[in-house]
Amino acid sequence: MSSPLVAVVGRPNVGKSTFVNRIAENKDAIVHEMRGVTRDRSYHKATWNGVSFTLVDTGGIEMGDEDAFQTSIRSQAIIATEEADVIIFLVDGRSGITGDDEQVARLMRRSNKPVFLVVNKLDDPTNQEAAWEFYSLGLGEPWPVSALHGTGTGDLLDAVVESLRSSGALDRDDEEVDGGINVAIIGRPNAGKSSLTNRMTNNDRSIVSDVAGTTRDAIDTIVEHDGKRYTIVDTAGLRRKSQIDEDVEYYGFVRAMRAIDRADVALLVIDGTLGLTDQDQRVAGYAAERGCALVVVLNKWDIVEGPEAKEKVRERIEDRMTFVGYAPVVAISALTGKNVERVWKDLDTAYAGFTTHISTSKLNTWLEELNEFGHTVTKGKAILRLKYVTQTGSCPPQFTFFVNRPDLVDDNFERYLENRLRRTFDLTGTPVRFKFKKKD
Repeated sequence: MSSPLVAVVGRPNVGKSTFVNRIAENKDAIVHEMRGVTRDRSYHKATWNGVSFTLVDTGGIEMGDEDAFQTSIRSQAIIATEEADVIIFLVDGRSGITGDDEQVARLMRRSNKPVFLVVNKLDDPTNQEAAWEFYSLGLGEPWPVSALHGTGTGDLLDAVVESLRSSGALDRDDEEVDGGINVAIIGRPNAGKSSLTNRMTNNDRSIVSDVAGTTRDAIDTIVEHDGKRYTIVDTAGLRRKSQIDEDVEYYGFVRAMRAIDRADVALLVIDGTLGLTDQDQRVAGYAAERGCALVVVLNKWDIVEGPEAKEKVRERIEDRMTFVGYAPVVAISALTGKNVERVWKDLDTAYAGFTTHISTSKLNTWLEELNEFGHTVTKGKAILRLKYVTQTGSCPPQFTFFVNRPDLVDDNFERYLENRLRRTFDLTGTPVRFKFKKKD
């Protein structure tokens, strides 16, 4: 990592995500009064007095709770402290010291990293007596702040930057890391997106559970594979807005859509044991609408029983996903790693189509052959004539046709053009866009 890391840790609901959003000056971290909203560790760029660093938001640590997620949340937070250059241990000045605070403080004292004990929710800067009791945690002088209003954060950041400077963390190569190909892993809840993310990134950054809705933030991980760099984004499970009944899940939906917006390639993960569902089709539609390349990943393929069941799943995809028929389909097991290497191959193929540029001469040679074939659109005495074509955009490829009557072009003729274009040029995995302009 070229950018110094500052991990923000603490028990649930002390204001870690609010603090991260305040320092990073955005709203990327999900903030909600419900405990356990942040589960995976997420990374956010920040700058103070010209010094850039990365804030790591972590899930709330509860030492005695062993529910479906808490062990993984605690592990994620501990990993964040191990890789950090500086740790900010956030506590709640209103509620005072709790048993979990004391347990986390023990971990911090053993970390051998600079630790800043930050007492949050002290909104009145003239009354800071509430911070005094936190001296007993044995982590030095408490820093009173209000993440909500920003009071006290300036002095704290001055000290954090000075600590980064004195530790040598700022002397590392601070060159911006090229994220390479942006890949969003999308799908409905519990399809295996986080398992695939962890398999492709060779780490356990995303929490994996059989409980739907485990991932709530969109989480970026930069990884290299066969000499190429990729930014892999694990997203929250997408479902219809009408079915989203929790504020937190809605925020996760919004961040997933943002991840698709900036993706070059989306990997649509489908649970092979359930087969294609209406939700899967809807998620594919989101990717198609936003113009990113697409690979369909049939996950849990190792536990789909028998060749007949597998063939039925594939046939249903072929029949019901014609609107993204350009997307390659690969069957894998993210849990065991079987065939995951094929995902990389199809991903690269889709990206090549997404970024392709076809010369104007080749396109017009193709157009001449198309016109010789003779299929066109007529309306009364009017006949559509295609006169010239050129590529006017990429990511995804966009082609502009100059025609005598743009108003005659209908959806069926556009599909015909797309099919003929794909037969001649390799546009696997990518949508295409057409424009029609009048030329007499």
